[in-house]
Amino acid sequence: MSNLLAKKLKVAIVQITAGSNKQANLQHAKEFIVRAKQQEPQLDLVVLPECFNSPYSVTEFANYAEQIPSGESTQFLSQLAKELSIILVGGSIPESDQGKVYNTSVTFDRDGSIIGKHRKVHLFDIDIPGGITFKESITLTGGSKVTSINVPEFGTFGEGICYDIRFPELAQISARRDNAFAMIYPGAFNTVTGPLHWHLLARSRAVDNQLYTILASPSRNYDLNYHAYGHSLVVDPMGKIIAEAGEGEEIIFAELDPELLPSSRNGIPVTKQRRFDVYEDISTKVETSAL
Repeated sequence: MSNLLAKKLKVAIVQITAGSNKQANLQHAKEFIVRAKQQEPQLDLVVLPECFNSPYSVTEFANYAEQIPSGESTQFLSQLAKELSIILVGGSIPESDQGKVYNTSVTFDRDGSIIGKHRKVHLFDIDIPGGITFKESITLTGGSKVTSINVPEFGTFGEGICYDIRFPELAQISARRDNAFAMIYPGAFNTVTGPLHWHLLARSRAVDNQLYTILASPSRNYDLNYHAYGHSLVVDPMGKIIAEAGEGEEIIFAELDPELLPSSRNGIPVTKQRRFDVYEDISTKVETSAL
């Protein structure tokens, strides 16, 4: 089991809009990541939003899908992480693998090496009368693994993508089994579900597991068919929002303090009070994998 957060971690969330031109989307992401590093030279970790290199559309996922690690987006992010010496959570991109398309996030270390890969487990298939209908399963295949990613200089964080946050099991497994200090969720909630549950779910996952939660959203753009909610945010282990974006394109920064993890867990010791004689500990039943 890895240690909890070993030292203070400086985080930036890049909230941007992706259009129809993949190369332009990659360059746009680079501009913001470089700007984040310039504004905070001691930056450790950068998180991009879900589908940062392509439109968020069931009719477009396959058109933008690429292989990992040979695809242009993966190679682009790897080089950028190395150039800037940052840990980079590459939001998510459509991934093509053996005839299937996945919604996949790739994480890179400071040398540009891949240290984690998460395929969205729970596909966003919803139908809210008078609200929104969206079915990712029309073109996407769901992943089949819980993802915990170890960063030797800091510790371990878990990852989910967007709709994954509604299912607490992923965070429970990463927190209990792998002693994760944070859950990171690139996600594109919309203007219907966002106001209802975005903040609620972020704070719930943080409080349930007494860890940090980081949500990275695309910016809101009414010129697109899908209207992202925005409001990228960072929540501490006590459920306090310590950084939040608005609706437009911007960068937000936060510092994760390692002292808050033991203090929250000692003050409200739910991690020691669970009754596995009454209910099952699911974290012992699942094998985690970063790749």
